[in-house]
Amino acid sequence: MRPALLNTVLDKEFIGAQNGSHTPVMLWGPPGVGKSDLIAQIGQRHDVPVIDIRLSQMEPSDLRGIPFRDEKNDHKVEWAIPSMLPDAEAHGIQGILFLDEITSAVPSVSAAAYQLILDRRLGEYQVPNGWAIFAAGNRQGDRGVTYTMPSPLANRFSHYEVDVNLDDWVAWAYQNDISEKIIAFLRFRPELLFDFDPAHNPVAFPSPRSWQFANNALLKFTNSPQVLLGTLQACVGPAAGIELKAFIDSMDQMPDLDDILNGEDVKTPKEIDLQYAVASALVGRAIRAKNSNDINSIPDAAIIYGHILNYAKAFRQKEMGVMLVSDMLRAVGDELFSVPEFAQWASSIGDIMLYD
Repeated sequence: MRPALLNTVLDKEFIGAQNGSHTPVMLWGPPGVGKSDLIAQIGQRHDVPVIDIRLSQMEPSDLRGIPFRDEKNDHKVEWAIPSMLPDAEAHGIQGILFLDEITSAVPSVSAAAYQLILDRRLGEYQVPNGWAIFAAGNRQGDRGVTYTMPSPLANRFSHYEVDVNLDDWVAWAYQNDISEKIIAFLRFRPELLFDFDPAHNPVAFPSPRSWQFANNALLKFTNSPQVLLGTLQACVGPAAGIELKAFIDSMDQMPDLDDILNGEDVKTPKEIDLQYAVASALVGRAIRAKNSNDINSIPDAAIIYGHILNYAKAFRQKEMGVMLVSDMLRAVGDELFSVPEFAQWASSIGDIMLYD
């Protein structure tokens, strides 16, 4: 299931923990596709804590607790509840218990988690009612350290496989200040958003996570051209790193974005890679216009939107204009519909439908 739809599922399951209809959720997927980030985003949206327990690093006693003798009764043993488990007084009455790397946990730890997941308790300990339980892990074919999930444990979850979706990643990337150069490159080479061959088990490969690393490398090493290529390859692998560097170098031939935003008549580039670069850069400018607090530094955002919409009509391939406007709509929201140029652009695309 694509991330945008999984966000809806996880939101509903978190709310379900408040009204007694919650079902624990298990997310499956290869390394680097953003399983942990999906859970973190749910916590951020609802402003609740996320307790991330890496079961691969646990012993059974880490979950069950440590026994100690009851001082009032020498023949009775009590259990010290681990402080990392959710506690209403310490952590709040609502939150997310996230059992990460559950398929990498040794079977004895998985067994200790059975009661915690289904019955929401371990011995005398009980998970607070307002807490949702989510888990994530790699599949056996992903060449990670994994164990087969026992049927009794698997039957305690609803199961979803995380798909990689470029539109969802692009929307996330604009929201998280990922370089427009990387966004444009992946629009141009969408198959490189995730390219992992478990048969070869590469140490560096393209994934949503590693493209974020590549973005950090661009921030740090753009002014150090002698090491930039090497750092990009270290993040996303040798081949993808070379392609990204060549794509970035070609962006020097882009038309002047300020001329476009000022409404001047600017021709669209003939090269397809530059068209992707211009489209991504214009969406970035639209976002900055929306978020700017300095009204003297840029024209009104609606004016900028209008000039971008007019430019979108100039693409020879109408699909490129549709991509540009679709990305801008996701980024700036429904206010785009109120710009007069939107209706003019919509009329110009004929039978091509704007997708959400």
